[in-house]
This record gives sequence, structure tokens and C-alpha cells, in this order.
Amino acid sequence: MHSSNLLRSFNFMYFALLALFVSFLPVYLDAQGLSTSRIGLIIGTGGFIAIFSQPLWGMISDRTKTIKKIMLLLLFCSTIIGYLLYDSKSFIVLLLFTMLLYFFLMPLDPLTESLNFQTAERLGTSYGSIRTFGAVGYAVMSLIVGYAAQYFGIHSLAYLFGGIGILSLIICFALPDAPVTGKPISLRSLRNFLSNKETIWFMVLIFICAVPQRINDTFLGVYIRELGGSNHLVGIAFFLAAGSEILVFAISFWWLRKGKELALISFAAFFYFLRFFISAWVTDPHVLVAIQLLQTFTFPIFYSAAIQYLYQIVPEEWRATGQTVLAIIFFGVSGIVASYLGGWFYQTFGVHTLFIWVSVLSFSGFLLSLVLRAVYRKQKLAT
Repeated sequence: MHSSNLLRSFNFMYFALLALFVSFLPVYLDAQGLSTSRIGLIIGTGGFIAIFSQPLWGMISDRTKTIKKIMLLLLFCSTIIGYLLYDSKSFIVLLLFTMLLYFFLMPLDPLTESLNFQTAERLGTSYGSIRTFGAVGYAVMSLIVGYAAQYFGIHSLAYLFGGIGILSLIICFALPDAPVTGKPISLRSLRNFLSNKETIWFMVLIFICAVPQRINDTFLGVYIRELGGSNHLVGIAFFLAAGSEILVFAISFWWLRKGKELALISFAAFFYFLRFFISAWVTDPHVLVAIQLLQTFTFPIFYSAAIQYLYQIVPEEWRATGQTVLAIIFFGVSGIVASYLGGWFYQTFGVHTLFIWVSVLSFSGFLLSLVLRAVYRKQKLAT
């Protein structure tokens, strides 16, 4: 099989695992009788683990000049731990296995994205044509999990996780490694990148826009169940959200233009605001599910533009680490704030007030993106 097709297959399987973990862990914890504050505590603490594990494995990958071997190790550990997690009931055991899965599974995301981007560059194909299959995997698994949880019980997620994990390992074994840059590893180049004002403001923008997305990811399933929806309906919601990304990623060669990244981020941030503001007033779970179709104009555009912008400002030899920094902000730091603060806010003020606050934060990200675009345009004209 051609290397690009192998990578597409791996994306399908890995993002299916992410659907099982990111989207359905809160639903699983809710089914075990945990409060929203405890759910937030578990997922938020996992975010702390990801902050350390993602740069650790990213730097190991850069230092050893291999992505594939690191991914195999992380996949093997994740498959075992994920099975045990969804076969557990005790709060302490759930907390422990969630921490371990954040340590091993979440670092795979930036490594996979780095492999996607570098392979696409090497083969002369578009990043979106590969990443599309990740969205398909996420969507299909969301639908399968919804049905499985409804008809076979919530603990059936353990068998799904183990099976998909094994298939991911088999495909990963067949993958070629990412091309290695000829440039030597320089800590000075990394330090210059991380201390650059453009980098800092870019990461601030990512953080502000990511927190609302992560709150929605964490509490959407709980919100649907609170409105009277079933686990099956939760699966449909995540299926529609992930499925709506497919076409956007597939035609990214057409809309993802160099130099237009901040404009695309502004566009996505505005639709984040619309999506969460509408969600705040919903009382019918079916309407809330339909709103997830607005994912078309948010995450795939936002994240693709962010990755392309990042690869323009990060030193070539630190790309895996740079990708990890982006993942830390989007899935780590923002996930901690979303889980801890979101869980407390949900339990104290209610879900409707939570989503109003989330929409305000999204609008703040939209305004900041406009300011940064204006500043950088002025700087370019001055030079």
C-alpha cells in the first residue's frame, strides 16, 4: 500500500481512538454517577499530565529523529490502559487510568499531525487530503460508540478501545518514518522561537479560542443527557460534528492559502461565537445535536490554519516540538481551564450560563485576531 494511503488509514484509526477518549470519557464518567465537578477534576488533572507528556515525547522524537518508533511505544501503552479504563468503576482507579492515558495517548496527536504535514510536503500532496481520514474515523467511531453504549452497555467501550488500538498498532508498524531534517538540533533556535512576540501572541490567540472548544468537547455529552437525550443521541452529535469536518479538510488545498491564516482564524473564531451563543439557549437535545453541524466553520478551519501558521514561524528542526507546543495550548492548558473551571461553572451556575460565558470568550478571540491582523499588516507595509 502507498505510504500516503497507510497514513490515511492510521489517521482513521487514531482519531477513532480519540473519539472514544475525548468525546466519550465524560459520558462514561457521568454514567458511573460522577458529578460534573468530579468529571472536570479528572479531565482537568489529565490536562496537567499532557502539558508535561506532550513536550517530553515531542522532544524525544526530535532528538532521536524518529516519529514512528515513538508512536508505536505510545500506542502499545495506550491500548492496554484504554481497555482497563473503560472496564473500571472506582473513582480512584478511573482517575489513575485517565492520567496514564493522557500521558501516552495525547502526545500521539501532535506527532501524528507532524507526520501528516511532513509526509504531505514530501509527497507533494495536501495536508487536508490526509487529515480528512482522521475526521472520518472520529465521525464513524462516534456513531458506533453511541449505538454500542446504548445497546451493549457503556462498558462495551473497553472492547472497542482495545480492538481499535490493536489495528492502529498494525498499521503504524507498516508506516514509513517522517523525513529527517538535515539541520542540527539547536536549543537557541527553540528559545528564540518561544520568546518571539509573534509566537507569544499567536499562542495567546490559540488559548482564548481553544477554551470554548474544549468546554464544548468535555460537557456536550453531559449537556445532551441533562436535556433528556440518550447515549445514542450523544453519538450522533459527535458524528455530525466530526463528519462536518470531512469536506473542509478534503478541499483544504483550495481554501488554505499561505498568508491568509489569521483571516481564516478570525472567520472560525466568529463562528465559534455563533455556535456557542446559540447553544446557550437550547432546551431540546435534538436542536443541540443539529447545532454541531456548525463545526464545519470552526475547528477544521481554525486548526488547519493554526498548523500552517505555526510551520511558517517555527525552526525546521523543531517542527515536532513546535507542533507539540500548539497541542499543549489547544488540548493541554486550555483543557485544564475548560475542565476545572467549566466543571465548577456548570455545577454552580448551570449549563446555559456556562455557554453564554463561552460565547463571550469566543468573541474575545475573534476581536484579538482582528487586532493582530491589523498590526501585522501595518508592520509589513512599514517594511
